[in-house]
Amino acid sequence: MASTRPVALVTGAARRIGAATARRLHGAGFNIALHYRGSVAEAEALAAALNAERPGSVLPLQADLSTFDRLPELVARTVGHFGRLDALVNNASSFEPTPIGTTTPAQWDRLFASNAFAPFFLSQAAAPHLVAAKGGIVNLVDIYAERPLHDHTVYCMAKAALLAMTRSLAMELGPDVRVNAVSPGAILWPEPGDGDAVAGDACTVKQAAMIERTPMQRTGTPEEVAEAVRWLLVDATYSTGQVIHLDGGRLLAG
Repeated sequence: MASTRPVALVTGAARRIGAATARRLHGAGFNIALHYRGSVAEAEALAAALNAERPGSVLPLQADLSTFDRLPELVARTVGHFGRLDALVNNASSFEPTPIGTTTPAQWDRLFASNAFAPFFLSQAAAPHLVAAKGGIVNLVDIYAERPLHDHTVYCMAKAALLAMTRSLAMELGPDVRVNAVSPGAILWPEPGDGDAVAGDACTVKQAAMIERTPMQRTGTPEEVAEAVRWLLVDATYSTGQVIHLDGGRLLAG
């Protein structure tokens, strides 16, 4: 029996911005297909907490998004469980430096897999269901898709591809499916193991300098990103192919 509530598939939803997005959409009445890869404990805890609020409303789904077969499978399992799919949020992302002269094909594959390959093939698999639901796609891009970050050429390229995909799919899937993007600036700093090349006091100085260049003089919050995603899916009924720069004005300052 199909869910009477709208259903959203959110990738990378166990932690950080993805978890905030899952919570926000759940609070707005969506049932959630909660994708995760390695964050098993966090995904299970979040799913349990949301299911305690509304039993049967969250389906945790584990998958490696670099494996093609798992992408249509994620969509199929979501629709098989809930009977519908109204929204796809391509949030999962990898991030690491790729200085010119040292970049490897493996780095290229990792960065493009999560930031471009998976979003495209998930969108393709989801499209018939989203058309039926008159639903939407929101892609999490990055201001670095438009203003590159030093030593991160491949990441910037992958996010630029996702930005181009957003605009192209808005044309391809309209008028039935709206496709938009949120482009965050400084929201959460990279965690150990995220591949950030700057550490310790040097990292603190770098972060302070970034905030100094931001007109809002602060980082954003995952909840602010999550609300932008919700707005694009629920309220922005005449917006497609658009990008919300959720960066505190940082693009203005360079």
